[in-house]
Amino acid sequence: MAKVNKPTKPALWSSAKSQAKAKFDVYPSAYANAWAAKKYKASGGTWKTVSTTKAKKKK
Repeated sequence: MAKVNKPTKPALWSSAKSQAKAKFDVYPSAYANAWAAKKYKASGGTWKTVSTTKAKKKK
């Protein structure tokens, strides 16, 4: 099982990503994603960890 971080407020996360895309020339990048995450957290967003199962590939 893999653990994935999911935003608790998807609309707010989408807004932060859109602002990062407008602000930075290259998206996705480490700087743009860090800026978007910081903006999301400052606006009241949080993250939750969700367990997922990976699908097995047939050979």
